Amino acid sequence: MGRAAEILGVTPAFLRGLNAAWLLTAQRCEGGHRRYSRYQLRIAARMRELVNAGTPLDASCRIVILEDQLAEVHQHRPAARTRRPRRRPA
Repeated sequence: MGRAAEILGVTPAFLRGLNAAWLLTAQRCEGGHRRYSRYQLRIAARMRELVNAGTPLDASCRIVILEDQLAEVHQHRPAARTRRPRRRPA
């Protein structure tokens, strides 16, 4: 956790707060240390941006969740268009 916090320029308490808010769930290694994926580090970096801009933590969590859902929709949208036949105007 300390290294992840250092990379992101945040405190370990900030990362624990994200964990407590259920936004990030770090994996634990055998020694008990938290391990974050690159995806989780990107989310934490976005949270830091929002919080530094004055957005409350709970609102920042909601924004990040919605941004993630929107990105997923955009990722799957082109595939959905190719599978669906077009209707001809009447």
